[in-house]
Formats: sequence, structure tokens, C-alpha cells
Amino acid sequence: MNDVNPIYHNQFGVAFQWKRNTVKDIKKIQLVFRDTGLLLSKEELKQFSKNIKCTKDTSGLCADCAENESCKALLIDAPSPQISFAMNMKELEAIQDLVDGTLFQLSLDNYLKDVFK
Repeated sequence: MNDVNPIYHNQFGVAFQWKRNTVKDIKKIQLVFRDTGLLLSKEELKQFSKNIKCTKDTSGLCADCAENESCKALLIDAPSPQISFAMNMKELEAIQDLVDGTLFQLSLDNYLKDVFK
């Protein structure tokens, strides 16, 4: 963990920034969940949060799917239009917490940095 700055984590995944990376990627956030890693800018992370909320708001799961963890009936668009993630409701809530918690922590860090300049 010496090569990363942890930002946020939950039981589903972790978000961090690499300490050493290419100049163009130094500000990006590495989001790791399941067997997937996404390297996202803050704007892409915000878009991913919107995509998750949209899926959650429009999901019309039947009672069986809503209760069945093996049913991955929800399709969440990643910030990249070529990628989508199939998830169940429990995973959707966990990824929403991971993304929103990461955005909150980044905003808090920026706020504190500005206050203590």
C-alpha cells in the first residue's frame, strides 16, 4: 500500500490514487471492485454515479430478481460507452456507496486543503 493514497473503501471495493503514475493519469482515481479496475477522472466518476442512480431509479425488478442475489438483471453503464456491468440490487447499492463515498471524500479533501492553506 506504499504506492497508493487510499480514498475510500467498503465491503465491495476500494478507491485510491497511485502515488507514481504517468503525468496524465496522476489525478485519476483507481476504482477496484469484483475483478475489475477502472481508472477514472473525477468527471468520469461523477458520470458513473449518475449512471448508477439512473439505473437504480428506473429498475423495474420483479420480486424474484429483487430478492435473488444470483440474478444480475441490472445493467449499469460505465463512463466508457463500450462497457456495462451486470449487477444485482445488493451490488448496485454497494457500488453506489463506493462511488459516492469516493466523491464525498475527494470533495472533503479539497475543502480542507482550501481551508488550511
